Amino acid sequence: MTPQTQTIVGRFVKSTFSGQQDNCVEVAPLSGGGRAVRDSKDKAGAVLGFSMEGWGEFIAGVRSGEFEG
Repeated sequence: MTPQTQTIVGRFVKSTFSGQQDNCVEVAPLSGGGRAVRDSKDKAGAVLGFSMEGWGEFIAGVRSGEFEG
């Protein structure tokens, strides 16, 4: 099942690390175990879908510092 064919099955939540900042994303579970991600400032905008495997790889990259600039 690809992220594009999955259904959002829960509510979007904002990271607790975001605090009161406006530059953050929200994440919701998908029916196949993946995650949907959207911009918290544009709730009607585009939603990115990640497969379960893709989400796991993304989280591993965040934890290892792969995306720090």
